[in-house]
Amino acid sequence: MLSYNFKYELKLLLRSRWIQLLSIVLLLLFSFSTYNGLQKVEKRKKDIADAHLEVKENDEMMLKLLDSVERGMQVSASRWTIPTQPMAVGNYHPRVAAMDPQPMTFIATGQGDLFTHYVKPKVSGDDFTLNFAEMTSPVQLLFGSFDLAFVIIYLLPLLIIAFSYNVLSAERESGSLRLLASQPIGIQTWVLQKLGLRFFWLSILVIFTLTLVFFIVGINPFSQVTLFFGLLALVITYMLFWFALTFLVNLWVGSSSKNAVVLLGLWVVFVLLVPSMLNQLGNTLYPMPSRTIMINEMRTLKAEVAERQDEILDNYLRDHPEYAINDSTQFRGFYHRYMASQKLVKEELSPLINAYEDQLKKQQSWVASFKWVSPSIIVQESLNQMAGTSTQDYESFRKQVIAFAGIWREHFLPFLYNNQDFSQNDYADLPKFQYEQKSFATFGVIPILFLISIGLFAVGFLFSNQTKKEGILASN
Repeated sequence: MLSYNFKYELKLLLRSRWIQLLSIVLLLLFSFSTYNGLQKVEKRKKDIADAHLEVKENDEMMLKLLDSVERGMQVSASRWTIPTQPMAVGNYHPRVAAMDPQPMTFIATGQGDLFTHYVKPKVSGDDFTLNFAEMTSPVQLLFGSFDLAFVIIYLLPLLIIAFSYNVLSAERESGSLRLLASQPIGIQTWVLQKLGLRFFWLSILVIFTLTLVFFIVGINPFSQVTLFFGLLALVITYMLFWFALTFLVNLWVGSSSKNAVVLLGLWVVFVLLVPSMLNQLGNTLYPMPSRTIMINEMRTLKAEVAERQDEILDNYLRDHPEYAINDSTQFRGFYHRYMASQKLVKEELSPLINAYEDQLKKQQSWVASFKWVSPSIIVQESLNQMAGTSTQDYESFRKQVIAFAGIWREHFLPFLYNNQDFSQNDYADLPKFQYEQKSFATFGVIPILFLISIGLFAVGFLFSNQTKKEGILASN
């Protein structure tokens, strides 16, 4: 019976042109989304490259100025920008702290629309005011990016619904189900076989089309074997979940129109409603502190600190005797007081900043705790981790930039408090930022999602006796 179903289903799909249509649709969707993702990656690389080029050009001008000053020549530059002053170098010639894209970044934009990919920390900047936000179109944020993750999570389930919503109801409505019922096979087994064959053909199409598209756009998927096969496994298990839902709906609901409505309703629930509800509940249960209040407190504290900068500087030099030996009232300037007060400002504001971070972590933990309610959340998170654009990736980048900002600032403090000029020989020792990619990708969700799908199939078999009693041949 299985071999007969296989041949019959293949002929049916070919004659109805479902396989041909799906092949074309998948090729177009995967091609455009992959191309769109690659364009975003290229723009990101270009922005980072332009930032590095700007730093390189500024450094060349700085070295020329240093050479002229060290030769005793006059230079046409403002006094406070001459690079012999260490604070001028630290402020006007910062390094680029960039988050370079990963090999699979093109598959998911993730948090890339919300956060920038490079920052230029300065010695006079505050760690907590480093700009990690990115100016993005609100329309784009509303609708998201048309990347491969969008096609997989949002559009692929719709194709599965259109492909399999009427597997049983079409037979009933055409009158052929009574003939099938005379065969020595259970209705549940017969529906499972038909859906299994459709799942098989759609999986073949998805694997073939994805591999073909990757080669067409110039990406060798086998250069990242683990990630590529992990991507395929994740997509296949996600498809299996939706086929499991269509199995239940075909057995329990009835007519083709009702099946379509129910399945579209489930799509809305799992793909749109549940993620939105979890996000809104997270914001309600763990609201972020007022940013306006935080900014006002920052300004108030800085005003208070500015009034007693001399006292703060004395205390700072008392704690750093290696700088105090070169201290002289006549050499004390703005930056001597400012840099000493920055540490106090940071300490005073740390509880306020920590409150922000704690609430954000609570929101993220809330979503992580209930992500299993919707497979779309699981798949989106996994794709973001494969692409290196997840929340964890950008949080890691933020922490690395803040750490580098501290290193950059500390590098110039000995020059400042020892009243030492910056020279050409000191240029080679300037700190450089190196982004360390931490792997957050996990394939542990794949077997769990697989077990959930198998559980749905099992539910269909275990509770189908009620359907038998009511009469599966009855029309609805």
